[in-house]
Amino acid sequence: MSVRARATRTAVAASAAAAALAVAAVPSAAAPSAATPRFLAPAELPPHPSSGWYAGPVTAGQPDPLPVCVGDALPSTSSHRRYWTEYDTGALQVTVVERSTQRAKEFAALLRRHLADCAETLMERHPDITAEQKYYGRLDVQEGAHVYGVHTEASWGASDIGLLSVGRDGRTVTVVSWGQMGDFRHAQVADFKATTVRAVEKLY
Repeated sequence: MSVRARATRTAVAASAAAAALAVAAVPSAAAPSAATPRFLAPAELPPHPSSGWYAGPVTAGQPDPLPVCVGDALPSTSSHRRYWTEYDTGALQVTVVERSTQRAKEFAALLRRHLADCAETLMERHPDITAEQKYYGRLDVQEGAHVYGVHTEASWGASDIGLLSVGRDGRTVTVVSWGQMGDFRHAQVADFKATTVRAVEKLY
């Protein structure tokens, strides 16, 4: 999710309000083809203590707003689905089916490089943001998945925590992001890892 002005809280993954607005703003896009991989169901996201998860449709094309740090690399052939709760928590899954396994391998590596520099990139682009990140390791699912955490703090006081992952199965690559207000103490890392494993398992 792009860092925006004071009126819109900086978030690594869409906040509940921003996610709802983004879904509502998406026109009736062309439906994904029959070859589109399955996406996460709301119940497969990290559990929220006070709300269930809701989901928009699987939509062809790049998400708007783009996910933080990896958004610029996503092609127009992406498909995505947004998720939100009744509170300030949101999530996004973006999936890309490449023409070959080699291209998918290279694309996944590109996304990981973007995420490895995420905090530095955010601070370079947005001087009013302080960011730090953690790498939570590789998950042994299909061709592998990698999990990252990014905490952003804005000069006006906003503090947000986000978790992001990149996984691949064959020629299909998926990115999952989750975010809410807070810091690394509020990151649901174990739950997010389970969500990432499920996301990659559903690819084909």
